[in-house]
Amino acid sequence: MKLFAKFIIFVPFILLSFNNPPKKIRVVFFGDSITQQGAQPKGYIVKLDSIIKQSHLPDSLELLGAGIGGNKVYDLYLRMEEDVLQKNPDVVIIYVGINDVWHKASSGTGTDADKFERFYRTIIKKLRDKNIKVAVCTPSVIGERNDNSNQQDGDLNQYSNIIRKIAKELSLPVCDLREAFTGYLKANNSTNSEKGILTVDRVHLNEKGNILVAAEMWKVIQAMVK
Repeated sequence: MKLFAKFIIFVPFILLSFNNPPKKIRVVFFGDSITQQGAQPKGYIVKLDSIIKQSHLPDSLELLGAGIGGNKVYDLYLRMEEDVLQKNPDVVIIYVGINDVWHKASSGTGTDADKFERFYRTIIKKLRDKNIKVAVCTPSVIGERNDNSNQQDGDLNQYSNIIRKIAKELSLPVCDLREAFTGYLKANNSTNSEKGILTVDRVHLNEKGNILVAAEMWKVIQAMVK
């Protein structure tokens, strides 16, 4: 009788274990307007979700966007508690730098390279202190000319090198969008157009740009969640 009673008590726990699927790996994309748009229909986060559904990990990943237009690296630092940490992510993909460079020329409110690096490192440290896995992305393009004649090409290369350096020192995965975009444009922008190949306005992504970003990010995410 005692054995039967123990069995009756134990059965609900067995059933409960079958009814509760394994916790999904939560991935937060932390960035500016490119990431904000990435969470909208046809954006790179939505396209990445479609790629995942076709993979061997269809039910194990949850993708969340945390992008706000106009953000620079210090904006990410200031809002990371509410917009990232409170979401309890397992993985955070940092994609920032375009506005830090772009706004130097457009409004004089960009971020100097040394400050960019300090804020970037601080964000990473705060995430890793919470045992969150981090991947970093280099900034893509401000203008699509393929002959290094875009006004901000030099700064974008500099800030991309800063991110690569940080990633190397801290052993972080890098989604090298700067390299991916420049390589694609060299092969596919035969007229040396300043927009319309991967962007709609020299910065924000068209459908091909979103597809390229999703594919590059998928390479990194797969390695992180194995």
